[in-house]
Amino acid sequence: MKNKILYIRLVTILAVLVTTSCKKSFLDENLETVRDLSFYQTDGGIQSLVNGTYHHVFAAPFNGEMAFSNMCYGVDEFRVGGDPSNGMYNSYGNTFGPFVTPNNGNTVTANAQWDNLYLGVGYANLIIENATASTSTADAIKKTALGEGHFFRGYCYLRLVSQFGAVPLKTKPSTTVELEFTRAAPKDVYDLIIADLTQAYNLLGNAGSPAKITKDAAAHFLAKAYLSRASEINDSWNSSTKATDLAAIGPLCDGVISRHPLAPNFGDLWRYTSPNSANENLSEIILSAQFTSDLSASGINTQHLYFVSRYEDIAQMQRDLSGDRPFSRLSPTYYIYRIYDLVNDSRFWKTFRTKHKVNGASGGYYANGDLGIMYVINQPGDTRYPTVVMNNSVVYAATGQTIPHVYVAYPGGRTTDGALLADSRKFPSLSKFMDGSRTAGFNDVDGLRDITLARSAETYLIAAEAKIRLAKLGTGSYADALPYINPVRARAQYANGENRAVYYDGGAAPSSNPQTIPPSFFPENSYYESNNVPVTTAASAGLAVTNITTLPAGDEYVITTLGYTAAYDRMLCFLLNERARELAGEYLRWQDLSRTKTLVARAKAFNPDAAPNIQDRHLLRPIPQTFLDGIQANGLALTPAEKAAMQNPGY
Repeated sequence: MKNKILYIRLVTILAVLVTTSCKKSFLDENLETVRDLSFYQTDGGIQSLVNGTYHHVFAAPFNGEMAFSNMCYGVDEFRVGGDPSNGMYNSYGNTFGPFVTPNNGNTVTANAQWDNLYLGVGYANLIIENATASTSTADAIKKTALGEGHFFRGYCYLRLVSQFGAVPLKTKPSTTVELEFTRAAPKDVYDLIIADLTQAYNLLGNAGSPAKITKDAAAHFLAKAYLSRASEINDSWNSSTKATDLAAIGPLCDGVISRHPLAPNFGDLWRYTSPNSANENLSEIILSAQFTSDLSASGINTQHLYFVSRYEDIAQMQRDLSGDRPFSRLSPTYYIYRIYDLVNDSRFWKTFRTKHKVNGASGGYYANGDLGIMYVINQPGDTRYPTVVMNNSVVYAATGQTIPHVYVAYPGGRTTDGALLADSRKFPSLSKFMDGSRTAGFNDVDGLRDITLARSAETYLIAAEAKIRLAKLGTGSYADALPYINPVRARAQYANGENRAVYYDGGAAPSSNPQTIPPSFFPENSYYESNNVPVTTAASAGLAVTNITTLPAGDEYVITTLGYTAAYDRMLCFLLNERARELAGEYLRWQDLSRTKTLVARAKAFNPDAAPNIQDRHLLRPIPQTFLDGIQANGLALTPAEKAAMQNPGY
């Protein structure tokens, strides 16, 4: 049966264009600057459409709270911080469903993600149709633009099927308003995704990364599509494709890895200094959403606002550009504090900001530039810090001066999690998106740095997961995953001669607009205060895993908490933990836990907001009520029973 989709926004625009282009004004004049759909049949029109689709599909989702609400909330890594504007996406409470009850004007609607992705599908269909029909012989049209169109459509549908399961398939542009459709089974959606990404892989070259879609970007996402199709959420129907899918992943990933070597230092990925600076063009980065200082061309990236804790609301501190404007939407959970080897794995200390300078002193004992805030991320049983909040009682060894504000993960020998959660506004800030290069003042929300969509560290872990799944099927062993996991872990080690206390993030990037408020950025982490180890510049102990029966302590803690004993469950758990250590906050976690059907168990174990409410139905998002209310069957609006039949189970 032909699948149709309600696509009112795009189709209405197109219908208006078509209708108005056929009419003359009462003055009977020709307005030569107005373009109708025939413009997209020209080479210039096709390329213009491609450029606009880059922005809509890749960049637009990061202007606002839609991305983290749908991809970072409600998981084991993060929970609500100091502002619950979109807390229902994290708690799965009674205001979350096909219609999301707003907390305030910042609340993301239930249809925002759906609409964004289907608009992207519509643009992709226009590109594919016009590039296919074009009589041009230029590779820029017949290969590049056509390959990009297939990539966009496959990318959007991979997001759609991952979030919603069965969804309408739309493969042709609409010329009239369509109000009737059927939801295609996930099997059919994956068939289209894999066909599209394969076509993109065959058509595209490898020039222009990471700003442009390349063959390697297509390979990375094609491997992800195979992995997703082979995952547990599809086990009711994927038995005929699983082995073939998993076998295809390794060669695809090997090719990408060979051309995108890991950055030597994990911190290099986040050493942002200005738009298009060196860290945005590292060989590791395969594809990114582009932002520049020309906001009219690239739009706005607001993600720097959301992972930042409140710092300006305590004595002798004030908001500044380097500390960011702390919307405080997402706080790390104790799962994050427990999974790293905090002595030998540098990734925690290069991912989270744990110190701030005093920047609002007005005389007295402390001056601007003194260490003003410190987060101690110690381990259970540490008796050095009696209480969770220690003001003016902890001495900073470098100066002998006490620190005004210290927050401790495990105070007073505590062995249970949660002490830092008592104040949802105070937590180490994820620094991957901080942006001090913003051109206005400290209240500016217009971020300029790119968002990484794919990097080869993840490609390694995709290949590793495929090996784990193949071992479960009887092909190879679980240890076959280690040659892909260990390079990522080896990069995370401290190098010989490295100062383990050095810290950098994008908040230190200079603005082109001079600032009058002193910066709160402090070029140091709390590594030594948290770990209580002697100062050293020796290389850290190796992180390579050689024995799958005895995994690192953080992994064994999670495995025990979740009650896993089987080799496959242990190895998949290890792999998901490694993804968290490497990719925390990079808009991947919800899909990973949903497709592996580990979302419910992990949220119950590690996310105190989600634990009381999350159920199996939450493995998929609800179909938006606005969509169900707007469509028809046989020329009539859907009945309540028909809407219920269209909805995902449990909603």
